[in-house]
Amino acid sequence: MPITTPAASVALEGLELRVLRMPLVAPFATSFGTEYEREVIVVRAVTADGDGWGEIVTQQAPLYSSEYTQGAWDAALRWLGPALLDRGRIAPEEVAGILEPFKGHRMAKAGLELAVLDAALRSEGRPLGAYLGAVTDRVPSGVSVGIQQDPAALVGAVAEYLDAGYVRIKIKIKPGRDIADTAAVREAFGGIPLQVDANSAYTLADVDTLIELDRFDLLLIEQPLQEDDLVDHAVLAGRLRTPLCLDESIVSLKAAQDARALGAASVINIKAGRVGGYLEAVAIHDLCRAADIPVWCGGMLETGIGRAANAALAALPGFTLPGDVSASDRFYPRDIVTEPIVLEDGHVRVPTGPGIGIEIDPAALEDFTVAREMLRR
Repeated sequence: MPITTPAASVALEGLELRVLRMPLVAPFATSFGTEYEREVIVVRAVTADGDGWGEIVTQQAPLYSSEYTQGAWDAALRWLGPALLDRGRIAPEEVAGILEPFKGHRMAKAGLELAVLDAALRSEGRPLGAYLGAVTDRVPSGVSVGIQQDPAALVGAVAEYLDAGYVRIKIKIKPGRDIADTAAVREAFGGIPLQVDANSAYTLADVDTLIELDRFDLLLIEQPLQEDDLVDHAVLAGRLRTPLCLDESIVSLKAAQDARALGAASVINIKAGRVGGYLEAVAIHDLCRAADIPVWCGGMLETGIGRAANAALAALPGFTLPGDVSASDRFYPRDIVTEPIVLEDGHVRVPTGPGIGIEIDPAALEDFTVAREMLRR
């Protein structure tokens, strides 16, 4: 269901970028490291009709992907932002084409596109969900649980999230922290919807371990192999009973088309930041829906800006599996929006206000800002 009613164009007058460092509720450990605070870039698009907000979801170091905060900061200030400002009046649907000559930097492009999109939709009074094609007013909320000290600690953490009402559990795994951890959670909580995420920690040499995960009746195994290992993922998919899901490998619509052609995945995790923006995310959703490939909305520890936008995306009809659109307090004791995202009966509501449907808390924004630059026409 492609977007049929384009957003209004806006007269782009400036772009403000801020680097924020936000403490996490608790350390978040994955196969590629542990985060104690979230470093993120927030974008404000200044237009004649009002401001729009976006979020560049890079991390401090290039561990999840090749993108990282200072690289995105440099690319946005030196190349991407000026290219948008040179256009003057701009429609959100034009952003990707304007930025296409600059290779890579998809997370930076996505954050800039979202800021322009938010400004344009606010000027119309139109919610992001309605623009993208949302078909529901709330989405089921899953939670991602980082690697804990031991299986017992993991069971304790999962119990807290289940008590809070989350409807699906995802646990992070890596070699040596896989079978025992998964077994402990499955034994403790029976038939709960459960999936595992390897963040590219394995190779085909680990196939026996990955096959052993079949016995736990998982929803899916997410990104076991490296980002560029589409062929190896296709080989592995043929050995597993558990559905294989791709995350880091899906960086664009073309990558999703290739994965489908190779049989490298039966489920796809769509992250708007990873694929270059919410419009590209919709295109991937449409491809997968036509091909009967289930999709779900992944998370990048977003602030309330990206969390609200993800809720709108996850309300599209092809998102048939619970995603990582959790409540703000899953990660942050204090968010930068006036009304943080909350969990209601295992679900998150899709914002209905204009644009992404949130308002920024200026005091929190200032408190977390460690760098700030403004670009003007």
